Amino acid sequence: QVQLVESGGGSVQTGGSLRLSCAGSGWNYKSYHMGWFRQAPGKEREAVAGIASDGTTSYTDSVKGRFTIYQDNAENILYLEMHSLKPDDTGLYFCAAGPAPAVPPQWLLLSEALYSYWGQGTQVTVSS
Repeated sequence: QVQLVESGGGSVQTGGSLRLSCAGSGWNYKSYHMGWFRQAPGKEREAVAGIASDGTTSYTDSVKGRFTIYQDNAENILYLEMHSLKPDDTGLYFCAAGPAPAVPPQWLLLSEALYSYWGQGTQVTVSS
């Protein structure tokens, strides 16, 4: 059973930075694709970034150049490094894991359909 626990959220001002972490058990970078999603109040959950088992990454347009998804393969921790944060980045951030029988196309890394396991989320609040 895959278990995911996010941490690292907090409150920052516009332009600030945060690094989110996702640790847990039952998964490893060779066998799973990993992703970050977020949900703002009153809005649907949306994809932020994904990383395939081969290291291929994909980002939603609004975070390109500001966010970086990467993994510590030795420690089995997924990260989302966020810079130049904006109020629109506010939301509950979830990490997700999906079994990886094959490397998916980049666009699929941003689809919830790829992921079977979800964490509980960590809150990010960006004030203006």
